[in-house]
Amino acid sequence: MIRKEELALTQEWDKTFPKSEKTDHSKVTFVNRYGITLAADMYVPRQAEGKLPAIAVCGPFGAVKEQCSGLYAQTMAGRGFLTIAFDPSFTGESGGNVRYMASPDINTEDFMAAVDFLSLHEKADPERIGIIGICGWGGMAINAAALDTRIRATVASTMYDMTRVSARGYFDAADNEEARYQAKAALCAQRLADLRAGEYKPGGGVVDPLPDDAPFFVKDYYDYYKTGCGYHPRSLNSNGGWNVIGCESFVNQPILQYSNEIRSAVLLIHGEKAHSCYFSRDAYANMVKDSKYADNKELMIIPDAVHTDLYDGGGKDAIPFDRLDAFFTEYLQ
Repeated sequence: MIRKEELALTQEWDKTFPKSEKTDHSKVTFVNRYGITLAADMYVPRQAEGKLPAIAVCGPFGAVKEQCSGLYAQTMAGRGFLTIAFDPSFTGESGGNVRYMASPDINTEDFMAAVDFLSLHEKADPERIGIIGICGWGGMAINAAALDTRIRATVASTMYDMTRVSARGYFDAADNEEARYQAKAALCAQRLADLRAGEYKPGGGVVDPLPDDAPFFVKDYYDYYKTGCGYHPRSLNSNGGWNVIGCESFVNQPILQYSNEIRSAVLLIHGEKAHSCYFSRDAYANMVKDSKYADNKELMIIPDAVHTDLYDGGGKDAIPFDRLDAFFTEYLQ
């Protein structure tokens, strides 16, 4: 018997973006194969008739559906798609009785569970389902597309490969055995400290107050997560962050191993000036290398955009919603 956990869901509008008059909004829940109940916001285009092409959206890593994933979902619903923006396992309004943990496996499964939900929804066409992953969930979206043959089209926006950065550090600066050993030893020590304390130690979200010598990408995150622009009380990045050991398994469980076998369409979008742009460039190169399915893969670089410009537009309409609309319209026909 598949059972849903009872979740406490906020009913009032508490998003970081204004409510659209083009869509109807409601809360929904679904269960992944680990028995974790996930919470989502559903957006349905008004006056919609018949079964609709559908899109599941998640990310960024450490964010909640009330932030930019909801913005993407609502905007795409306003363009005729049935959409959901969901909180991953152990975060936001979703279930999971150990909070603020992440897993390459479980979080890939979260996307697949969202596809399950949409495939069985009365308003969705199961033959026309796509996904959007933002930041760290961009990597998870590509990983899901490599596993789930029901996904017809995938967008990875301003993506991170969280397994790569966990194992190698930013810009692969810690890509050596000694650095990984020290990182693993510290995590193992923290496991015992947590058990002795009887609780998991939070790793800290985006640094606050912001140091004067903080690198640009840290300032970029601060400007989004810690200000009125994108702050949300349930967002890990806006508050205490993941548990210190929350992402431990990312160190030796790499994703994207078979991305060049993805037959469905994939669009990667990244800002030209984003510190993270190398993730998308490399993911695209690996996806099309020796691939029989390269013709429906695309890398789109947004001029002058930084990482978080693709969270909310950065005040300059940086998110190419027209391209997303055309992409999903083409591949979810």
